[in-house]
Amino acid sequence: MGTFAQQLINGISLGSVYALIAVGYSLVYSILLFSNFAHGGFIVIGGYTCYYALRSMGNNIWVGGFLALLATGIAAVLTERIAYRPIRERTDIKLYLLIASLGMSIVIENLFVVTIGGRFRALPPVIPTNPVRLFGITTTSAFDLLSMVVAVIFLTGLQLFIKKSKWGLAIRAAACDLRTAGLMGVNVNMLISIVFFVAGVLAAVGGIFLSVRYTLYPQLGAITIKAFVAAVVGGLGSLPGAVVGSLILGLAEMLTAGFISSQLRDLVVFSLLVITLLVKPTGLFGKEPLEKV
Repeated sequence: MGTFAQQLINGISLGSVYALIAVGYSLVYSILLFSNFAHGGFIVIGGYTCYYALRSMGNNIWVGGFLALLATGIAAVLTERIAYRPIRERTDIKLYLLIASLGMSIVIENLFVVTIGGRFRALPPVIPTNPVRLFGITTTSAFDLLSMVVAVIFLTGLQLFIKKSKWGLAIRAAACDLRTAGLMGVNVNMLISIVFFVAGVLAAVGGIFLSVRYTLYPQLGAITIKAFVAAVVGGLGSLPGAVVGSLILGLAEMLTAGFISSQLRDLVVFSLLVITLLVKPTGLFGKEPLEKV
């Protein structure tokens, strides 16, 4: 029972980090109808910004975290303006955006390889990882509990932003029909920049926690393929679906690793993807779109 509870907490913790990343995928998809595979690069930017900020500013996680979120949000906006906006203004074919996102992912990864090298780096021990006893039945890590709390805070903040703010209303309108939202007076380019900034901020939070869990290296963004799988399982374009899909994947990974074999965790994850596409291609909460890329 104690082992099951421990794996359950580990799965929810991992799923909560996936959720931060998957929600970014779904946000962009809900507006532009393409999967932004450069999102993995944003995670790397957040991780490295936090790493160097901590080293140069006396391990102040508040300053390091803030700079990581700000830098990644700005990088996401610049990526959209440089790589995606010129394509959007010339054509409505979403496949070109998808191809551009793959190219940007490779560019960001190799920029880090060329400039700072490809070796593994560990963040300074500013995030607690000491064991914590829960309810007298299991032991977990303070890191797992903290990642869950932080994910809940950011996802709740996003939900309030979407539901209560003027730009949140515009995002919901654009998710229904971007062109009509523009005709109704919404500044479409500004809206898309805000969406990318928010997605970048969430990616930075996920990047910091993934850097602590797995160490930091330029190819860390490849892990986000699982967050993308979670978004597909939950339904691309659905924010609640991205969260539910992420929790399902996190639990599936940790329970498989804890009770069967850690070598089978990826097999289970991508089997879930195949089963979802066969049984319900739109995902658990997805809607039938006119076009998918």
